[in-house]
Amino acid sequence: MSADGRDPGAAAPFDWNRAEPAPGERPPRPGGLLSPSGSGGQRPPPGGLLRPPGGLQPPPGGPQPPPGVQPPPGGLVAGAWGAASAEGEVWLPFDRGARPVEVLDETLRDGIQGVSTVNPPRALKIELLHAMASIGVDVVNLGMPATGPRQFDDACLLAREIAASRLPLGLTAAARTLAADVEEVARVAERTGAPIMVYAFIGSSPIRHFVEGWGPDFLARSVDEAGRAAAAAGLRFCLVAEDATRSPPDMLRTLFRAAVDAGAARLCLCDTTGHVTPPGVEALVAFARRELGALGATGIELDWHGHNDRGLGLAAALWAVASGVERVHATALGVGERTGNTCLELLVDNLGRLGARPPVPRERLAAYCAAASRALAWPVAPDHPIAGALTRRG
Repeated sequence: MSADGRDPGAAAPFDWNRAEPAPGERPPRPGGLLSPSGSGGQRPPPGGLLRPPGGLQPPPGGPQPPPGVQPPPGGLVAGAWGAASAEGEVWLPFDRGARPVEVLDETLRDGIQGVSTVNPPRALKIELLHAMASIGVDVVNLGMPATGPRQFDDACLLAREIAASRLPLGLTAAARTLAADVEEVARVAERTGAPIMVYAFIGSSPIRHFVEGWGPDFLARSVDEAGRAAAAAGLRFCLVAEDATRSPPDMLRTLFRAAVDAGAARLCLCDTTGHVTPPGVEALVAFARRELGALGATGIELDWHGHNDRGLGLAAALWAVASGVERVHATALGVGERTGNTCLELLVDNLGRLGARPPVPRERLAAYCAAASRALAWPVAPDHPIAGALTRRG
């Protein structure tokens, strides 16, 4: 026991990587060829996607194997992963249907929290905003206004630039689940006239609760406080479950119920320590869907926010998309705390290749990397898959 009577054993994290989804708890795959509705009741293998007997085959009119070459067992022929026409519908291996997954750029919030990056000069932040729009980023995090006058003023500046230049970027800003933090976001929205969604975060894992002395009642009150403050300001809000990939189901249920009761429009599942593997992603997303359904809150959409501590950030983000989340977060060049976040340009490139959203020319992605490098004083690695000097030379 600790000096104040707390049991350190209570800080042991839950491991979603070892959690088997319950029957019927597979993530939804709307409208695609991998949909359970078209599977004849066959259950997918643990941690994997359902494959029809004989493997996935390209649709009529789609890419075909060269003469004499057979598709690999259970897989697609080379080159068949792009979208192809099938009976008038888009055939998407990542099952997005008609609605592409959204990408949220966290560079100017979570990205600049890395100790080796800088808080960019305002002119370079504006340049980076335009680069985000050029590669199809859907939503940008303006920062955390409650952290000080510079962050507040910069958030206002960026919101005004987006409006003045008519950039097709949705706006979010970060806050703790404190009324005072949410009210600072509301002040930015009021000053600029911009519709900003509040992304209010709170730690959900046992180790954080042990350190802070938090219990379920405190968590529920905190979420309620943030939700009430957002509603009073006329702002929508997303509950960000920090460290969700190491949080036990009962604690997540408490947070999800509190978020639903507080009127949340979204839930963000966070892999804050870069811990989760693809099967863990699938299990957690499936669990969240089931719990929201049990609460009658199927209209709440899911975000995925991941880090790269184990080098799995991109893989986990792609699997979250395949598991059905509607929005995924990343940062330019993968910058961020410790080993960084999911790398945005690689995420966008891969999602385009997989048919989960429109493809972006690599020249634009390289220009985005260059803008981020200037803004963050962060060098582009020579072997960067898109923007590296060696890569581009080849």
